[in-house]
Amino acid sequence: MECRHCASPLEKPGDFCLVCREANTEAIVLEAARERATLTMLAADGDGGDGDDGPARRDDDPILGETTITTMPEDGENEVVELRNFAGLIGDEIRRKRPEEVYAGGDRAVIQAVREDIHHQFYRVEDEDPVDAVLERRGNRALDVVQTPPAEKIGGSHSTLIGGRTGMRAIRTVAGHPHVKKVIPGPIDAGGKGSQSGLRAKVTRADDGGNVRMLLRDGSSVQENRVVTTARDREMGERIREDLNEVLTDAEFQ
Repeated sequence: MECRHCASPLEKPGDFCLVCREANTEAIVLEAARERATLTMLAADGDGGDGDDGPARRDDDPILGETTITTMPEDGENEVVELRNFAGLIGDEIRRKRPEEVYAGGDRAVIQAVREDIHHQFYRVEDEDPVDAVLERRGNRALDVVQTPPAEKIGGSHSTLIGGRTGMRAIRTVAGHPHVKKVIPGPIDAGGKGSQSGLRAKVTRADDGGNVRMLLRDGSSVQENRVVTTARDREMGERIREDLNEVLTDAEFQ
């Protein structure tokens, strides 16, 4: 494949071009199983590839190519190292593409290990054909990305968070999402039902404007925090809600 910006040859389809310093892959879809991971590289809308790493593609096909990585799962003490090495190989392929977004579906342990290896924003996708689901999602979505650091997105008249540092970590986990503009902590209600499971966080159903609420629970205390997103309607807000709950699950807040 050649770079779609300067036509320089690339070692693999969708690689970041080291000649013109431009990215060819806009998004990657990771289909993760415990023994096998498939990465599908997607170009920006309207940009296609020649499919050197897979079947021939049309010029208007946004799929640039696919890469498959396999492993032999280990048991016991060796599993930790084997899984980390597997995630490292997947991370290496993602890093060489330098995509703006990574969509991931499949085995949660593999996805979490990859998340720990790289620093790209992940979006969970659950579908029998995740590539088609992502293509449809990207085609219907035109959400602004907020570059503000998570700590600067937190504001409002209530500065106290339940759970102390753990509560702040949950808030920053949500604030780190690229489609979250602001997180506004609310008052604390100490009259809820007690729980022994520690601090838990959940993002609730989106409103008509696409904004959501984040509930923090710690013992008998409950705090409702308003999350302002870049969504413009309920449907887009629901997609962001799903992403945020997946991130909170991966961070073990659910």
